[in-house]
Amino acid sequence: MKEILSFKNVSFSYTPEIDDARKAVKDVSFTINEGEWISIVGHNGSGKSTMVKIICGLLFPQEGEVRVMNNLLTEENLWESRSQIGMVFQNPDNQFVGATVQDDVAFALENNGVSYEDMIERVHTSLKQVKMDTYLNHEPHHLSGGQKQRVAIAGALAMRPKILILDEATAMLDPQGRSEVLKTVSELRKEIGLTVLSITHDVEEALLADRILFMNDGKKYAEGSPQEIFSLGDKLIEFGLEMPFAMRMTKLLQTNDVKLLGEHMTEEELVNDIWISNFNK
Repeated sequence: MKEILSFKNVSFSYTPEIDDARKAVKDVSFTINEGEWISIVGHNGSGKSTMVKIICGLLFPQEGEVRVMNNLLTEENLWESRSQIGMVFQNPDNQFVGATVQDDVAFALENNGVSYEDMIERVHTSLKQVKMDTYLNHEPHHLSGGQKQRVAIAGALAMRPKILILDEATAMLDPQGRSEVLKTVSELRKEIGLTVLSITHDVEEALLADRILFMNDGKKYAEGSPQEIFSLGDKLIEFGLEMPFAMRMTKLLQTNDVKLLGEHMTEEELVNDIWISNFNK
């Protein structure tokens, strides 16, 4: 598989002049391959936001190296590296600058000198990809939260990035809006091979990932599949994270002597087990 982003022994401190200062990121290493969905989870202060700033070149590590598209990230190639990365942030209202949906998607393209003909094609294509092409002339502030985030994703896609970073992008959405956005990202990943890096507190969102990086106190505490990470159980709770709803419900049912074959990551798995173990006789 083609490597698209990597950290190698990366450390960063906001106060490097103090010898014993706490490091926001400590000796972190990982690799993301093209087409993967990786989630970074951890409580507030675990280093997630600092890692995003380092990936985008807003901060540079004091130790270690970062590679984007297998090229060492430096001040000289910073803008080229950033052009490979699309960002969607927590509050969609803070991202809108255009009077209409199409104006907003076109904004970054105009700033980057994209020709008018190419810009029109990119705006229409990216909005169609997120199923918002019928909202071209709508005012962004009249959209629902989920629709706003889908437009924000379209704006990122119009720049044709290799990596899409979701920085707590579903945190302010209701369940329907969250479902809309995650479904859109999942479909885009399959359709165009998009690489996704999600920074999240939402364990249900993290379940969609191929791998999870579990951060604690600036360090990578664990890395693995969702099943491997959530099998840590009480250790996750100790570090301020919740277990997926289906796992919590499984434990509750087992405590109350409901027969189950095992633990489950999703509600569908749990429902099927309840049916097989208790009613399908």
